[in-house]
Amino acid sequence: MTWKLAKAWTSVLPQEGYRHFRVIFQGGKGQDRWVELEAVLDASIRRRIAWTELKNQDVWTSGWRQLPPTE
Repeated sequence: MTWKLAKAWTSVLPQEGYRHFRVIFQGGKGQDRWVELEAVLDASIRRRIAWTELKNQDVWTSGWRQLPPTE
């Protein structure tokens, strides 16, 4: 079975100044799964994170979420 995950993610808190990211790579198996995310507005901003962190809704939400007007 293929590992399917959302391609767009929103960080609850800014990551290097950005909150909207897209998946560019994924890898690993089981508990060692990881994803590499790229900021939508700056392709030079990349983060490789564990799948377990990405599943934590206190840190990330699936899809691009509208930000409050003050941010």
